[in-house]
Amino acid sequence: MKRLSALYYIIPFLCLMPFFTAPIALASGILLTLLKIHKPYDIKKHTSTILQWSIVLMGFGMSLEKVIQTSQTGVWLTAASVILVFFFGLIIGKLLKVEKNTTMLISSGTAICGGSAIAAVSPIINAKNNQISFALTVVFVLNAVALFIFPVIGHALDMSQENFGYWSAIAIHDTSSVVGAAAAYGSESLEIATTVKLTRTLWIIPLSFLVVFINRKESKLSKIKIPWFILYFVIAILVAYFIPQYAETYNHINWLGKRGMTLALFLIGTSFSLEDLRTAGLKSFILGISLWIIISVGTLFFFINF
Repeated sequence: MKRLSALYYIIPFLCLMPFFTAPIALASGILLTLLKIHKPYDIKKHTSTILQWSIVLMGFGMSLEKVIQTSQTGVWLTAASVILVFFFGLIIGKLLKVEKNTTMLISSGTAICGGSAIAAVSPIINAKNNQISFALTVVFVLNAVALFIFPVIGHALDMSQENFGYWSAIAIHDTSSVVGAAAAYGSESLEIATTVKLTRTLWIIPLSFLVVFINRKESKLSKIKIPWFILYFVIAILVAYFIPQYAETYNHINWLGKRGMTLALFLIGTSFSLEDLRTAGLKSFILGISLWIIISVGTLFFFINF
């Protein structure tokens, strides 16, 4: 099996190839983990950095006019979905008698952006490692499922690029899976989904303050993490808009960002753990699945009918 460790170097190279799609990358990472192939380098150390900088690089391929239009259209949908999902999560978690911190983490991750929201909220509520692990496992599994089935559902319902972009950005938890699903559906869908998703990610900040208020006896305001990479993403869009003479270069940079996102999905896949899956508990999964159904079916109904 040690010889197969070379795959951890070969597959990142394959992620640069156009035939190596986001779902293939994620599935490859999960497969290597299930086969228990030795990891020759620290996966977690690089995943977040690659993911965030890939998003920034993709900003060079975005249209400022389109981004403004998309942000204005999606802001109320995003606000409504974040608030409703978070409070539904707290209610369902209480009914299922899921531990309070785990409920808070799963609700935050589902409402906003998966692992990033969980990472932001966990130090505020002084979450234990096993609680964080449970929440991440639930969100990870649902993200992986969404990446594969959302494009299939979109095509089956003959959704437009625009509607699918909005739907995937609001209904899928993690940024990487949103981008992966939208990229599989089309370029217009990808642009809309990325913009709306990053607008949604900004809700980490007000949600963190809300969590501080709810857990005001134990919370620590100084531990709120601000997603600064979104600012860099906006700067990339502005650079491409105000200095248009380098458009061809921006296209290459944007391509690198898309392939970097594919690489990030491979690395995320290698973080899969059957042990975490077993220990997360049935109730945690019921909570996560319930919230996922509420947001995905609810928003799908909205986009199909309105």
